[in-house]
Amino acid sequence: MTGTIHNGAAHESGIAGRELGLSGLAHVPRTDVPQKPKDFTTDQEVRWCPGCGDYVILATVRSMLPQLGLARENIVFVSGIGCSSRFPYYLDTYGVHSIHGRAPTLATGLAVTRPDLSVWVVTGDGDALSIGGNHLIHALRRNVNMRILLFNNRIYGLTKGQYSPTSEVGKVTKSTPMGSVDAPFNTMSLALGADASFVARALDSDREGLTEVLRAAAHHRGAAFVEILQDCPIFNDGSFDVLRKDGAGSRMIHVRHGEPIVFGTDDELCVVRKGFGLRVAQRTEVDPDEIVVHDAYTDDLEYAYALSRLSDQNLRYTVTGVVRAVHRPTYDDGARDQVAQAKSEAPADLQQLLDGPHTWTVT
Repeated sequence: MTGTIHNGAAHESGIAGRELGLSGLAHVPRTDVPQKPKDFTTDQEVRWCPGCGDYVILATVRSMLPQLGLARENIVFVSGIGCSSRFPYYLDTYGVHSIHGRAPTLATGLAVTRPDLSVWVVTGDGDALSIGGNHLIHALRRNVNMRILLFNNRIYGLTKGQYSPTSEVGKVTKSTPMGSVDAPFNTMSLALGADASFVARALDSDREGLTEVLRAAAHHRGAAFVEILQDCPIFNDGSFDVLRKDGAGSRMIHVRHGEPIVFGTDDELCVVRKGFGLRVAQRTEVDPDEIVVHDAYTDDLEYAYALSRLSDQNLRYTVTGVVRAVHRPTYDDGARDQVAQAKSEAPADLQQLLDGPHTWTVT
């Protein structure tokens, strides 16, 4: 399991990607005109329930986009169905409100045909992990150059409070009056299981942490998966309150590349190796050299997966920050290369292609 330290404060949002010439924004036109959050604000009335976590996520995204310095007409947000999927209406960029669970498929088409776009997908835990499960994992597996923001409130909000693929065991809802018997997804583990090249998590109310991972995702070349834990005050109020109240520091394991993984109210806790996995320990009980130094850029997928398993459905511990940010070939680059190669070769004989290499005469 890795513990490599890379040079400098590489967690500063996509530095490695820019140094390697592999930024997800490499082909996206930029603007020299200074931008402000209001430049990304439409005239549409924002309509979510009072107290919904979507409000603070929207505000954070509006504040982050000007930092990228991109031409607004070269940014597109694609959503599926759900409360989060209203997002494209509220951002003054291009947007597509698509169908249930299929946002990654539309985003794939855009990423392949328009390398000059910064493509974002906005989805929820029901939209992405239930009907859209296959579309999500294949977008991650293919490493399509898009950013996928999964808003996780552990409930179906738009359809009025049924349990979702991330609801905890025993969750009482309209569709599980005796309590859910389903084991929920660990979404970070799911993304890593699909070999996602970028995986991160943030809490909606943590503006600094959310901005940090959003910027890093924007600069990543490939499929960037960001899970955002957020509150649904109507149907699942307080679901993440233990991560906001006093003592939350002993639950939140925030990781940054090149830094030892320590946390707690007074940094009294740390992460150390345990066999092939990881565990939480008291710093006073371990040698400082035993504390794991986070390496987001390692190809050691097992390390990232072990880190994801520290999070559990009961929120005893929750890992946030950029867990993995590696570079591998993207699907859209490969597809465009094949098209270019085909165009550069001699024109094909259409009749020969239709006939194929073998013909038969039937008498």
